[in-house]
Amino acid sequence: MRVSVLQENLAKGLGIVGRAVDSRPTLPVLANVLLATEESRLKLSATNLEMSITTYIGAKVEKAGAITLPAKTFSELVSNLSPERVDLMLDPATQTVNVRCGATNSNVKGISSSEFPMVPQGGESAFRVPGRILKDMINQTVFAAAKEDNRPILTGIYTQLDGDVMTMEAADGYRLAVRTARLDGSSFDKPRDLVIPARSLAEVARIISDEDEEVGITLPGERDVVIFHMKNTDVSSQLLEGRFPDFGAIIPKTYSTAITVYTTDLLRACKRAEIFARDSNFSARLFVKPAAGPGEPGEITVVGRSAERGDNEGMIDAAVEGEALEAAFNIRYLIDVLNVIPDERVVLESNGAASPGVVRPEGRDDFITVIMPMSITR
Repeated sequence: MRVSVLQENLAKGLGIVGRAVDSRPTLPVLANVLLATEESRLKLSATNLEMSITTYIGAKVEKAGAITLPAKTFSELVSNLSPERVDLMLDPATQTVNVRCGATNSNVKGISSSEFPMVPQGGESAFRVPGRILKDMINQTVFAAAKEDNRPILTGIYTQLDGDVMTMEAADGYRLAVRTARLDGSSFDKPRDLVIPARSLAEVARIISDEDEEVGITLPGERDVVIFHMKNTDVSSQLLEGRFPDFGAIIPKTYSTAITVYTTDLLRACKRAEIFARDSNFSARLFVKPAAGPGEPGEITVVGRSAERGDNEGMIDAAVEGEALEAAFNIRYLIDVLNVIPDERVVLESNGAASPGVVRPEGRDDFITVIMPMSITR
């Protein structure tokens, strides 16, 4: 193998695929990234056997070939090279790649590409989703997926394709996030249900760029693998086995109090309260007061307290419908959802201190988050 690439492109490509390299690989080759020539491109691939990422960069290929190199070592080396042409030349006898860039000359020892696992190759996309919509759908659900493996199915995002509607749903037992979107030009005769690992979808959202007007998705065939096709990058992921719980019943259908408030105002108040709520398992209180009279605003006060470090109270004008309310929520959960709502105003609904809180953008019904309450101690 003899190939030349630009340092900037190589560093970017390694940054993309490096996220699929396992920090504690079961096989030495899984700590490596695959480099393989393909016509006038260099293919970079990495896998942890559950998720694989492949990206392509433009290259001048003088001699075809393939090799795997230690991802961490090679990435650190490339990121510290000068921004110019990088020449890579493989010595097949020693499985060593000579790396030349300007006055820099390095040799990196690798492992034969024949030992690298087969990375799933995508067939024809079953359907396509606008990149911006898919990125929003993932970002507006992935934060609610479970981080622990106590219930592995909850570490995934339930994805349903029904007619021309795509739904993503995530829950960790304390909160639920649901996002729907209508797919123009795509329709499914019968519903398809997938549970995709949240980590894999987070990488898809991270990789989607403004250039990705559409993302193609190849659905599972003989193997339980879903593949996302972006402009120069493919992400494949094993699916999670099991049935995702039906959380639809916990979404309240009515409310006794509804607060409409500017998203950025509430987010800032929550972030200030979090500073002090950390000492009490991130429990913060919300006090809602309806308007005192016609033409006057209602208000919501967010309170975070620490017995050792002090407290913070932030009062915000709000449009309040219904009764006064005092409730406690995990303030981090509120921050997580407010961070992914770009809309100017947000609605918070509740049926009382012992009931879940519902957060959604004002005037939209395609995104909803349910947060379980925390107990209020006097």
